[in-house]
Amino acid sequence: MVQAVINIDEKTNRVLNIIKAQYGLKDKSAAIIHMAAEYEKEIMEPELRPEFVEKAQEIMEQEPIDVGTVENWKKTLDC
Repeated sequence: MVQAVINIDEKTNRVLNIIKAQYGLKDKSAAIIHMAAEYEKEIMEPELRPEFVEKAQEIMEQEPIDVGTVENWKKTLDC
């Protein structure tokens, strides 16, 4: 676990206290961890998420499927 000394304003302090109380968290560190997890889940772009990188690496390791030309592929799909 990484330790950090941070400076926050009063408004941020109040927000952290609300999150701490709302989710029954032990301390403000847990509130910050919760905020970071929510940010990652809701706001962070998918290509920056570790799960996305892992899935992309798995796909890159798969054997490619030859579909030929786009025209042949469309014929196969009856488009």
